[in-house]
Amino acid sequence: MIMNITDKSLEVFASYAEDAINWDGVPLLSGDAAERGNITQLKKAGLIETATDEGCTWIHFTDDGKALAESMGIDLGGA
Repeated sequence: MIMNITDKSLEVFASYAEDAINWDGVPLLSGDAAERGNITQLKKAGLIETATDEGCTWIHFTDDGKALAESMGIDLGGA
């Protein structure tokens, strides 16, 4: 799987993926404005999608995102 994302975006991805197990596989988007570009890059790369419900934004991992997490040895939990 070859993706055109920055090291920082990969770091952000790993952080949310590692947190996913605490959120039944769908972590809460809690990043600050500095992460906004990384989240956009992850969405454009097809690794995540976001959904807002009751004022909270949640990260959903796509099949490619799940595969990347698995390749990194990260258990997403319920995802």
